[in-house]
Amino acid sequence: MRRPIIVVFFSLFLMAFQALAGERGALFKVSSGANALYLYGTVHAGRPDFYPLEPRIGAAMAAAPTLALEVDSTGDQAAMAATIFKHGMFPAGTPGLPGLPAERRARIEAGLRKQGIEPAMVAQLKPWMLVATLAMVEAGKLGYDPKLGVDAHLAGLAKSSGKTRITELESMEYQATLFNRMPVDDQWTMLEEALNDMESGRHAREARELFAAYEGADQAALDRIAKRLEEDNTVGGKFTREVLMNERNGPMADKIVSLVGRENNAVVAVGLLHLVGKEGVPELLRKRGVKVERVY
Repeated sequence: MRRPIIVVFFSLFLMAFQALAGERGALFKVSSGANALYLYGTVHAGRPDFYPLEPRIGAAMAAAPTLALEVDSTGDQAAMAATIFKHGMFPAGTPGLPGLPAERRARIEAGLRKQGIEPAMVAQLKPWMLVATLAMVEAGKLGYDPKLGVDAHLAGLAKSSGKTRITELESMEYQATLFNRMPVDDQWTMLEEALNDMESGRHAREARELFAAYEGADQAALDRIAKRLEEDNTVGGKFTREVLMNERNGPMADKIVSLVGRENNAVVAVGLLHLVGKEGVPELLRKRGVKVERVY
């Protein structure tokens, strides 16, 4: 009798170890009445060894009638390019980078060249778009590929299943409009801050910290990142906290409440930073009266 018992306990231990070993990001179960969904925190760039995702996410995706993403990055590429052209570039005839005062222009151009970007090639990009480009450059230096982002991977799983529909909590137009409404001078300041942070190594350090927090499902690290965001009063820091996080989290929470109210077993995947802090989506969901349990 002893051998079967040992085998059973070993199997259970192995299953638990496999689940723990694959835990990444943050996972919550959200319940309302008889319905429940999984809320998963992702990163928008990844590595091949991120996949397959751990078994609970795999099982949730297999059962999900709906996958809700911030934006489906695997969707209409022509429409996305048109949105970026509309909101991320200065109109023809507008000087852009060449129109800056000489000293500021020289400072920014020198910073771009240090990051391997030729200023003439990006002269018509708006500063917020340059900041986004620099973030992708930094992720690439650290070994993370935007094409292997977790959101894109989940979208691929949904499409390959043939039975999980994809819905968007936002739109590319909405996200680009948020950036574009920032005063242009503030955008240039945010770009200068980003270039300074890249030169000092702070940008890489904080990006590495976020990816490590995702890879280890490290709640303590996420709490530290949330605290830093709350205290960052640079132009870029305030914009990230007040607009890119707090302003978007409320509408996201409303749509998640609506989704779990009408449908069972959906999966919602949003950027990991939307799930941290007192203004994060999990806390906002609790304030809206739904049950939120942290899985990891």
